[in-house]
Amino acid sequence: MDRIKHAEEIARKAHAGQFRKTGEPYIVHPMAVKKILEEWGMDEDTIIAGILHDTVEDTGLTLKDIEKEFGESVAFLVDGVTKLGVARNGMRDLDTYLPETKDNFLRLMVALGADIRVLIIKLADRLHNIRTLSALPPDKQKKIAKETLEVFAPLADRLNMGLLRVELADLSFKYVDPKRYDYLKELIARYNKSAARSMKKIEEEVSNALKKEKIKFSISGRVKSVYSLHKKLAKHDQNINEIYDLTALRIIVDDVTTCYLVLGIVHSLYTPMNGRIKDYIAMPKQNGYQSLHTTVITKDKHIVEFQIRTKEMHEFAERGLAASFYYNEQKLTENYKKGKIEHLPTNLLWITELQMTAAKLREGKKVDLKKLKLNLFADRIFVYTPKGDILDLPQGALPLDFAYRLHSEIGDHVVGVKINGKMSNLNKKLEHGDVVEILTSKNQIPKTSWLDKIITPHARSKILHSLNSRNK
Repeated sequence: MDRIKHAEEIARKAHAGQFRKTGEPYIVHPMAVKKILEEWGMDEDTIIAGILHDTVEDTGLTLKDIEKEFGESVAFLVDGVTKLGVARNGMRDLDTYLPETKDNFLRLMVALGADIRVLIIKLADRLHNIRTLSALPPDKQKKIAKETLEVFAPLADRLNMGLLRVELADLSFKYVDPKRYDYLKELIARYNKSAARSMKKIEEEVSNALKKEKIKFSISGRVKSVYSLHKKLAKHDQNINEIYDLTALRIIVDDVTTCYLVLGIVHSLYTPMNGRIKDYIAMPKQNGYQSLHTTVITKDKHIVEFQIRTKEMHEFAERGLAASFYYNEQKLTENYKKGKIEHLPTNLLWITELQMTAAKLREGKKVDLKKLKLNLFADRIFVYTPKGDILDLPQGALPLDFAYRLHSEIGDHVVGVKINGKMSNLNKKLEHGDVVEILTSKNQIPKTSWLDKIITPHARSKILHSLNSRNK
């Protein structure tokens, strides 16, 4: 506590005279980040680095000052957060969020890979910023919200930080599409009001059955978040009757064996829906999420989803990587200094790969980026130009999407494509790690049929603009 109080005093002096857009003294922000990190159960060095995370970039305080007062570990973390900010400032806009130049990409990797706690601090920083976004002008609100929705919320999901993902996504969506947000929020409220009585009855029936078997448990309702519903409706042609987990009952027990016992009891009470039983305990999700899911039909013909998990699984579902630090008291930095990489759970091996790459870069070793499988975002792929520049695209992207990301002039004159040195066609989906060479001709012009050979809004808008200009 003495070190944390000392960090607060230094931050107050360093940020003296600085104010946020809300009109509050700037120190309010690092103190809010500190509180978030404490709530996540982070270690002392991470909390101190969170308090000081903006000092090197925004005040006269240096890394040497921080290292002298708080040690190498805290300075290491603050430096990582600062580098991450610098790397992001070098990016042009949200459509090219990840840097297109090799240098920027490496800088971002070093920032992220240096110590995973850098990510945790950055997420806490973004959470407070999105909570206070109303103080900014509308154009900045939308830009920051879009970035949060497309980058930071998926990153929280990759770290299995469920509560954080939901809050970041919902707060951002409110600014990105306020009308849709209000409509869905009202829809959820109406549904919950009409389902409240039947849900209470089901909860009582299940509770009585579990008590009869002398099982220790807690049961509570879980309401689907606004943005999750938005994404799910898009998959089901906006038909809300196809959404079976709008509300769910969550049962938390002591051990894995009891999870399966509870599943059997629920199925003895109600009819399970065919194909709606998911065992994420035996087969965890990619981010490490574990739980049993089942959707049942009650005697009154209500459709209800149940989620059954242990207390530890619930902690990991809510707090993810932050929870793993809390339970395992991982001190990563010292091991990095010794050239060791801390062992992480299988679901977080992508982080280990990132750490190893960063360690090589710091030692000045060459890194083959083509062999690097970086999966920060599950729905993004990384592809390369013949010169080695990196572009990130959504999964399923086609060569024309790549061409228009390079430049509209290149896109407008595409006649062919080489993928990994071989001639290919414009309908071939690009894959992670592909080297893509676009062939052009001055005589070529965009065609209406090209609209069927793209998936990105950026390429579509550029093609439509070219077609309309030529028609005029």
